[in-house]
Amino acid sequence: MKNFLDKTQTDNLLATLRKRFEKNTHRHIGLSWSEVEVKLLAHPEKLWSLNEMELTEGEPDVVKFDSEKGEFYFFDCSKESPKGRRSVCYDPQALESRKEFKPKHSALGMAEEMGVNVLSEQEYFYLQSLETVDTKTSSWLLTEADLRGKGGAIFGDWRYGRTFIYHNGAESYYAARGFRACVIV
Repeated sequence: MKNFLDKTQTDNLLATLRKRFEKNTHRHIGLSWSEVEVKLLAHPEKLWSLNEMELTEGEPDVVKFDSEKGEFYFFDCSKESPKGRRSVCYDPQALESRKEFKPKHSALGMAEEMGVNVLSEQEYFYLQSLETVDTKTSSWLLTEADLRGKGGAIFGDWRYGRTFIYHNGAESYYAARGFRACVIV
């Protein structure tokens, strides 16, 4: 599998990311695009993953900077759960457990192929503090092993003016449920 972009793809993605970065400064107050771009160019494999997020309509953008580690965090910032990542169950084990009407993929399986992480519950709350997302959809969230071992997985959405975290069987899938991703550069 080719996990690097060519020059044209890189230039196009950087232009898209820069435009989104400049349009949504409330997500990354005090950060400059030039610092982000230098970091991205030093990590072409991360550009590939961000491009995968973009291709599945996640609209990745910088949402924070960890000054101790020198890392930028990109989250999917699309208004609704990314269209290209919906109708998936939680993980490969859940996918395997379905005997009929299997979805095409799982959130964790797809995330691994894309080189991204599924948002944790804490990251999801952080994203919702920046802006309201998932008002009509929901997104699978990274689930603790104990809960997953009992057959469940968690998801989040925004309803009635607040963020809700709830559970479902990990093998379930819905047209309006996908997953949100994170890439750390």
